[in-house]
Amino acid sequence: MTALLVALGAAVGAPLRLVLSGALDQRFPTGTLVVNTTGSGLFGLFAALSLGDAAWALLGTGLCGGFTSFSSFALQAVERPVREAAAYVAATSVLAVGACAFGWVLGVRAG
Repeated sequence: MTALLVALGAAVGAPLRLVLSGALDQRFPTGTLVVNTTGSGLFGLFAALSLGDAAWALLGTGLCGGFTSFSSFALQAVERPVREAAAYVAATSVLAVGACAFGWVLGVRAG
């Protein structure tokens, strides 16, 4: 049952990532940056809400796991000139971790 919930969540998250990244990525991978930041915020929120196993499989592992993309982030970083790659890696790291912390705080306060 858990694997089915993860698959269901990923079946929603991955197409959302494709649409957003495709719409926003131009010269700079803005779409992947937005997706990874948003997904990290949701992940922090869901973690703080202490969801049950089924809800966590669906929303945390499935939806957020399918929505975010470390592999796209890594490839987009290595394809760039060094300074641009460094800025992209720094921006993604700061924004994604910050969004996760923000989501966590919201979840703790809501819970």
